[in-house]
Amino acid sequence: MAASMASQAVARGLHGASAKYLFLDKFKCARVSSRRWLNLQEYQSKKLMQESGVTVQRFYVADNPPDALQAAKRLNAKEIVLKAQILAGGRGKGVFNSGLKGGVHLTKDPSVVGELASKMLGYSLTTKQTPKEGVEVKTVMVAEALDITRETYFAILMDRACNGPVMVGSPQGGMDIEEVADKSPELIFKEVIDIFEGVRDDQALRMAANLGFKGPLERQAADQIMRLYDLFLKVDATQVEVNPLGETPEGQVVCFDAKISFDDNAEFRQKAIFALGDMSESDPTETEAAKWDLKYIGLDGNIACFVNGAGLAMATCDIIDLHGGKPANFLDLGGGVKEKQVYEAFKLLTADPKQRDRRDGDFHRCFLPPSHQTDHQMQAISQVEAILVNIFGGIVNCAIIANGITKACRELELKVPLVVRLEGTNVQEAKRILSESGLPIVAANDLDDAAKKAVAAITRK
Repeated sequence: MAASMASQAVARGLHGASAKYLFLDKFKCARVSSRRWLNLQEYQSKKLMQESGVTVQRFYVADNPPDALQAAKRLNAKEIVLKAQILAGGRGKGVFNSGLKGGVHLTKDPSVVGELASKMLGYSLTTKQTPKEGVEVKTVMVAEALDITRETYFAILMDRACNGPVMVGSPQGGMDIEEVADKSPELIFKEVIDIFEGVRDDQALRMAANLGFKGPLERQAADQIMRLYDLFLKVDATQVEVNPLGETPEGQVVCFDAKISFDDNAEFRQKAIFALGDMSESDPTETEAAKWDLKYIGLDGNIACFVNGAGLAMATCDIIDLHGGKPANFLDLGGGVKEKQVYEAFKLLTADPKQRDRRDGDFHRCFLPPSHQTDHQMQAISQVEAILVNIFGGIVNCAIIANGITKACRELELKVPLVVRLEGTNVQEAKRILSESGLPIVAANDLDDAAKKAVAAITRK
């Protein structure tokens, strides 16, 4: 059975909202993904690079127009770029509800920066990647604008095939690396990094030469590459992508734009970085779920899926779809679950949908034809009309799940049909708890039976 769009969305959601492919050679590619709940603003990523000795544009951050004006004067630059700081892309072509067009402005007159900032700060910026009402801009970055004579691409990422980090570069920067890999694979260069030795000087120089840097710029680019690797290690990154890594007419090698992805398993030793995460633009339901170590992916149907494990989640979505239903979401408990988490999961699944409008532009841009993207990028979560619980208890104790379910049903006064399928550890005790609860819980024998009963429960309403 081919995977449904719902399960594809689940798979994409689990890998992060900004997942992408980086081609390492003609035949292999590595999937790079970032956690949804750790999002850094552009200035934060640049500050991390700056602290590691990587060359970036001079910049200041301001949260009010007078400070923005003073920052522009302090820069004393030939040209200044003012950038609204939001996580969504497409800022340059966005529109503010103040009437200002564009979230990125260039000027040679520092005195106008304050006025421009006054039309950005406190106003909502709408782009192709934001909700229709836009995202409020709370900070702006005031930076030195530099001319770029040539753009290259450079990234360091973890590659399973190499059992460690690799460098990937191309002299064709400032554009999608996937397009370069597709049309000109000979322009993609790869260097495997020995995790014990790190980036050797000869490797850095070879990559710099492959990127097209010549003369003194080759040495300068090699130094930047080695510093980027130091940053990669220091912050426990899974990816540091610089596009473009450019050279200026003055003979500087500068990292003009960068994306950093972090290993969420290293949060315990990167608390300062994870504390920088901007949650204001994240889906509130996903944010709340993360507080309880739950993974939530919103979809557009009316049957809520409550599972443990991504594979089981996709199978559940597919079989609901097979029987004519549509999954509203899935919520993954994972292992080591406690009753409190089950209770909180039910609270999330049964919350008022009007309070949970969501943004899932990446999903729709990935799976819908271009002619439909604008209309479908914004979707309101559908009203949940039934809940399907599908648990296979390996690590998870089914009795804990059952106790959590009965507690949630009573305290939350569940009003929608609830179908439960449990298998695995302590399943007989779990079934006893559910059957003796006196609650209108529909028991299912297997996944197929559970999906049929969930769809039937909606059909009968």
